[in-house]
Amino acid sequence: MSTSVARPKLAVIVANGIDGDSRVQKTALAAARAGWDVTLIGRSSSKHTQRSWFGPVKVVRVPVASHMKRRVAARAGQGGARAHLTQFGIKDRAGLEQLRAAHGAWVREKTARIGWLSESSAGAPAAVGLKAVVRARRGAHKLRLKAYKWEQGRKPEEKPTGDWRKDWPALLDLDLAFGPVIEKLAPDVIHANDITAINLGAMAAARLRASGRKCVWLYDAHEYVAGVEWPQPRMNTAFPAVEKEFIAKADAVVTVSPEIAEVIRKDYGLAKTPLVVRNTPIRETIGGAAGRVSVRQACGLDDGVPLLVYSGWISSERGLGTAVEGLAQLPGYHLAVVAGKRSPELVRLLALAEETGVRDRIHVVPYVAQHEVADYLSTADLGLICSQRTINYELSLPTKTAEYLHAGLPIIASDVKTLSAFVREHGVGEVFVSGEAGSFVEAVTCGFARVADMKAQITESILTELSWEHQCEGLMALYSEISGLTPPAAAAGFSWGAVERAITDANDEEEPREELERGWTPLGKTPVKLGLGPANYAGQLAAFAQAVTRERSDVSAEVVKHRTAQTHEYPADVYVEGKALKNLDVQLEQVQRMVPRYTHLIADAFRPVFGGLNGDSIEGDLPALRNGGVKVALLAHGSEVRDPGLHRKRNPYSLFLDAPEGYEEKLAAIAERNRRIARESGLPVFVTTPDLLLDLPMATWAPLVVDVDAWACDRPVMKRERPVVLHAPSARWTKGTDRVLPVLQDLHDRGRIDFRLAEQVSWNTVREMVMEADIVIDQFAIGTYGTFACEGMAAGKPVVAYLDKESIAACGVTPPIVNATPETLDSVMEALLADREGTARIGAESAAFAREYHDGTATARALDGFLAR
Repeated sequence: MSTSVARPKLAVIVANGIDGDSRVQKTALAAARAGWDVTLIGRSSSKHTQRSWFGPVKVVRVPVASHMKRRVAARAGQGGARAHLTQFGIKDRAGLEQLRAAHGAWVREKTARIGWLSESSAGAPAAVGLKAVVRARRGAHKLRLKAYKWEQGRKPEEKPTGDWRKDWPALLDLDLAFGPVIEKLAPDVIHANDITAINLGAMAAARLRASGRKCVWLYDAHEYVAGVEWPQPRMNTAFPAVEKEFIAKADAVVTVSPEIAEVIRKDYGLAKTPLVVRNTPIRETIGGAAGRVSVRQACGLDDGVPLLVYSGWISSERGLGTAVEGLAQLPGYHLAVVAGKRSPELVRLLALAEETGVRDRIHVVPYVAQHEVADYLSTADLGLICSQRTINYELSLPTKTAEYLHAGLPIIASDVKTLSAFVREHGVGEVFVSGEAGSFVEAVTCGFARVADMKAQITESILTELSWEHQCEGLMALYSEISGLTPPAAAAGFSWGAVERAITDANDEEEPREELERGWTPLGKTPVKLGLGPANYAGQLAAFAQAVTRERSDVSAEVVKHRTAQTHEYPADVYVEGKALKNLDVQLEQVQRMVPRYTHLIADAFRPVFGGLNGDSIEGDLPALRNGGVKVALLAHGSEVRDPGLHRKRNPYSLFLDAPEGYEEKLAAIAERNRRIARESGLPVFVTTPDLLLDLPMATWAPLVVDVDAWACDRPVMKRERPVVLHAPSARWTKGTDRVLPVLQDLHDRGRIDFRLAEQVSWNTVREMVMEADIVIDQFAIGTYGTFACEGMAAGKPVVAYLDKESIAACGVTPPIVNATPETLDSVMEALLADREGTARIGAESAAFAREYHDGTATARALDGFLAR
């Protein structure tokens, strides 16, 4: 997205992980669409900085330590002389556990010694004495524990001080983490979102100004801070205090409703009323999710079943308990709860549902991306907003108001002031008394009777007013007003439906070259929305995505890769760290991204696509995928389904003969499980190499895909006196390297060939070595040909490998690979060297074969039946 005119820089900052914060995401995208160079900065879920692209927006998530929080807590925990005496130097709970462990180890050692002494008459007196020592030490230890617990129990709860630095020092930790990142970026404008970022924006802007740079900042108040019932007393003092200290320093203030804007202006004596930017849906994206899974499908309900839906954060003040209680008086009605995570309040609500006998009619369904919410919700009948009468809910329209209306859903709303006035004024819903289940039941009953009339009141003017395209206009003008900068027009090709993807190398940080790197049609408004994940061995999922979307205009695709330190970086849309997949929130994120957005999924290598949420194979994830209407196919590449026993029988050079100790047993168990899944699931099964058709007779061969144009090589073959012969094993035992290395080395030493071994070198290096080679030596342990052989053939190089007859017969296609065994390799090589013209012709035939079977066309054709709508 380069341009000849420098774009002004905008830093959009928020102290959360960004995911799920639709206002922040839409703000960043809107600014990028308006021509700003946008960096979105949030909090990392790990101890490392995480970088990605969100469409044209660069995303940086920074790790936040707890140094200031611990420092303040440690100082607050220091007691007087008595406390020092009674605590015996135990600093905290961890110190107590260490003390217990040390005491236990000492007791075990001494009692064992007592046993040894007691075995002889000479040692008996010493044993008696040692017993007395152990009893005394045990008594002292118990006294020490009692004193510790007594002192801990009498510590009074720390009272708020009114100083936000002491009451909520985590704000200082945030500044220590975010500040250097913001200042290094040196933005022209900082957009500080929510109360936990107000000090970040204020201090970063001030420090940049002090260094001579021009920087302005605005504070975006997502709620009326003084009106929030914060869960901890110290938050009640810290957050209003930090807002009071910094709000007047902002170059502008933005908030979510006219009512909150006026209250903030009066509270702080602001010269100008804050700009109102409601958090509303992106209208342009609505309709783009048609045909994908809906909330009704996610619940598994037919069209005629009455369905209420609640979408959003779940907390006690949201009042959803009223709906659960009311459902008991609404037989036949169902409630869908769209939840991002299993929060304590959700657990409480489900327990209440059990008590009231309605648990079978409450369905917890996953979130979807912010630009897909309206389509997702549209198959319900009524949207619920059950807010309790707290100051913030009285003063603003909840985000879900606009989401429901854009979904075409009338609203059942509690009688909080601003919301109920809006619903009554526009006739788009029914109002009930907050917290009263009977009133809720009456409103729902009336609402269902009047659904058609209320839908007719959802007018074009309402939807235009409550669209992000309209709401963000004022914000974009405000950026220019406070900075004096007008960005140049953004490049064409902008999409609101951005999907985040990780940055995989340093060059990728310069510009989001999505189309260049991806090479496939990104998931979008096509009838077939294909997900592929999560192994992406040798980049085959990326190659499949390229092939299918090239051959079929009705398919768009998203490639997901679960990566570890041992995996190679092949192209993908979404990278998920293996360690992070142990986190429940990250697992649920995978559900949320896949189930509502995909129509089809190729499940790679039988691995779970949701992480470890439902076990260690795809089998556990299948019910959720089926329930979501996602059509699934299984894809296998090798040892995840290969039967070691069967392989040994047909292949005298089987890789399992050289496998590391214990490896065969481990693979055999995994492969047996995966073959069972393939048999019992009834799903379409595809394999990338012909030999696997012997292990999975029900499977279809979907040939390996390589970029034949990128591998094409016009360098002459077999013209040198000593032809270059290349072997590049990823792992020696899987290629049978050690069986053929003596032969190749001998040919080299005798001056017959120039043998080159490529091990532990980069992909680019291997590629250049293939281009330079005259002959490529592949495997002698599997009996078929793989990706490296396909790449060698695409480059026009004769390939030598061991092929077993059964494997090749299974696919019905014979490749022009020169067949050899470890015993015959020497004579085969001599024959190739003797007939150089014939060997060169094999290279030409190989290139033609690769183009016919491995350029992706045959693979896309193999997948046609599965991708049929």
